[in-house]
Amino acid sequence: MRIIFSRKGFDSSSGGCPSPVLPGGRLLPLPIPDARSAIRYRDLQMEGVNAGRLVSQLTRYRVKSSSGAHLDPDLLNGHLPRLAGWRPLLGQTGSAQGHLSKQGVQPGDLFLFFGLFREAEIYQRRWRFIPGVAARHLLWGWLQVDEIVHVDSLIPGEQPWLNYHPHLHGQPDSNNTLYLARQSLSLPGLKHLDGSGVFRQFDPGLQLTQPGSDKPSVWQLPAWFYPGDRPPLSYHQKAERWQINRSHCLLKAVARGQEFVLQADHYPQSAEWLSQLLILP
Repeated sequence: MRIIFSRKGFDSSSGGCPSPVLPGGRLLPLPIPDARSAIRYRDLQMEGVNAGRLVSQLTRYRVKSSSGAHLDPDLLNGHLPRLAGWRPLLGQTGSAQGHLSKQGVQPGDLFLFFGLFREAEIYQRRWRFIPGVAARHLLWGWLQVDEIVHVDSLIPGEQPWLNYHPHLHGQPDSNNTLYLARQSLSLPGLKHLDGSGVFRQFDPGLQLTQPGSDKPSVWQLPAWFYPGDRPPLSYHQKAERWQINRSHCLLKAVARGQEFVLQADHYPQSAEWLSQLLILP
């Protein structure tokens, strides 16, 4: 099996700011702007919060409530009205999809979505990021692959529930691919859990960034992540990126790249780690 650490959501280059951690610790991963998308931020109801007001105020109106939103991955039914047959899914294309294909990603593999987050609050009736609080990389969702669909192979009108998705409205690309979620997880020790979803509340187990670091891309991971003579997390082959001690390892994560693939069969402790991670609220 493969575990794919998939960078998704707002950051300094896509959206111009982190996604917010709302008061009480709720995570709200914001989809990046997409001028071609028919979905507007004002259309999205996320955790009971209208995304249009939130996005426009946090970005100081660089991104407007009326701007198009690239809702991908799309994991929760309640974000939008849905047609019959809707399933949670992820789209990928271009070089990122080429990397997934080269790594042999297939049904049964697990995406773990992460992004840049920072605590936010309402101050004088407006959303803002709390001054002095650093941004950090957090895990925010998951999707276990059930089916892989190449967009070019779809017959027009064959699956009308898909027509809303941004990956059906971009430029032609032979790499344009959809990953449809399993209904339930199929992993050792995990039963009766959804095959995709989001972590609604912050928990220290979701944090990738080393606690106290002002550099989000310095990750503190369980010691078993250290590759040694095993295939490392893809894009992280250079030994100088890794440090190890008895309790954990540190990784200087690359600034570029969306999809980092771990060949989990070489890391047997990953099964227990996933079983603890995926039961978090």
